[in-house]
Amino acid sequence: MTVGELTFDVRIGGPEGGKWVLLLHGFPVNSSCYDTVVPRLHESGLRTIVFDQRGYSPGARPTGVDDYRLDLLVGDALGVLDVLDVNYALLVGHDWGGIVAWHLAGKNLDRFTGLVTASTGHPSAMRDALVSSDQRERSSYIKDFIADDAEEKLSAREGVLLRRAGVTAEELVPLLEPGALTGPLNWYRANFTGNIAETLACPPVEIPTTMVWGDADHALGREQAQGSSRYAYSDYRFCELPGVDHWIPQNAAAALASEIALRSAVF
Repeated sequence: MTVGELTFDVRIGGPEGGKWVLLLHGFPVNSSCYDTVVPRLHESGLRTIVFDQRGYSPGARPTGVDDYRLDLLVGDALGVLDVLDVNYALLVGHDWGGIVAWHLAGKNLDRFTGLVTASTGHPSAMRDALVSSDQRERSSYIKDFIADDAEEKLSAREGVLLRRAGVTAEELVPLLEPGALTGPLNWYRANFTGNIAETLACPPVEIPTTMVWGDADHALGREQAQGSSRYAYSDYRFCELPGVDHWIPQNAAAALASEIALRSAVF
């Protein structure tokens, strides 16, 4: 699918007439992270849109760091909906996709019926957690991701560092293709340098919202997840998954799909 000058790999599925759900993936796994979530949503009568975002789709890999600014990532998602002529959708995001989703929901109230985020809290809750909890230490890996040699380090020894973080061998295959890691890493370089607070600043969300968080997540702590309630002004639900790590779509697909289906019923 072509949006502007970029071509995205998009998959659409589910029953005709079902409520639309837009699912946004994070780093470093592309939209395949939802492969075991999507069929469950179809069984619930929902119609899904998943796409490999900027830097992940081979036809959507601009070369400049500034080409990965958050406003452009948000614009891509809106562009996909516009091309499909989808006026309203339930919004789902995990990891970086969660950041994009919070911004989409906060700035485009009229386009989304509800929001489900997995792992990633509201950017303002993250800001608070950096001051009041161990979140700064948890996020220390970011400095390695914005380094000039990040691609070399993450791809070394067949992606051993990513495998240790929980990325499967199958998920690594597209990431180890020449140049494939640069776009995903540019998400960090474009948005976690300079005036980060200004870049990530996000309005409160005024649509029904569910925050899903696993208590074994080593990257994103409880404070940023629970604290998101302060920035969600409509119906809000916090769902804690005991023993589940950061990779909620892959490792808790049934629970996530259940929360999405539940949120879809609140309209």
